[in-house]
Amino acid sequence: MGPSRSANAAVDLAGLSAARGDDQLTALVTARINRRQLATRDGSRGELSQSSGPSEQVIAALAAARAAKLDIARSQIARRAAALAAAKTAAARAHDQAEKKARAAGTAVEMPVSGYRITAVFGQGGSRWARNHTGTDFAAPTGTRVGAVMQGVVISAGQAGPYGNQIKIRHADGTETWYNHLSKIIVTVGERVDAGEQIGAVGSTGNSTGPHLHLEIRPGGAGPVDPMRWLRAHGLSP
Repeated sequence: MGPSRSANAAVDLAGLSAARGDDQLTALVTARINRRQLATRDGSRGELSQSSGPSEQVIAALAAARAAKLDIARSQIARRAAALAAAKTAAARAHDQAEKKARAAGTAVEMPVSGYRITAVFGQGGSRWARNHTGTDFAAPTGTRVGAVMQGVVISAGQAGPYGNQIKIRHADGTETWYNHLSKIIVTVGERVDAGEQIGAVGSTGNSTGPHLHLEIRPGGAGPVDPMRWLRAHGLSP
């Protein structure tokens, strides 16, 4: 007996078992009707489950569409990255050209030292000075390189009492920059120097409690002004 016949017999038997007396024939007919309805529902479910999922062609088409979108996105990202790199390169070239022009004109400005910490500011009072502090102190290890802040001519280089070893440079606009407490001086009077060119090294000569560069800025060779403000006005961020 096949599976379908066994199932039919089981349904018939269930119907007969549930019936009593003269109702057995009616129960048998009812059971067979229920069996046919059950078979019809099962067949419909099978057809529905087979037809509800996407075909292999649809799945392949969707995968191809997604791959195409990813290729487009990657291409757009690559173009944007290339444009950004080109813009950065152009900006760097423009900056370099501007610096070259500034150096040629003698207007480029650079920090005198690196790796420093500020230990005293302009106008600061205290027992270490007879009056308000006339410059900014850049503390750094002895021997740290000191460079000219701007192109100019050395007008003084030597020992200067409380200032210790000192260099004075006059620039094209008449401003003088003073570099004090140096451990060594490597330029001579009358020598022309460029912005950033080494002129000496940090020290602690003269009236000093530790190695540092005491920088003074004197526009027109007159009284001192705040070096930090002057440096910022010339595009630096000390």
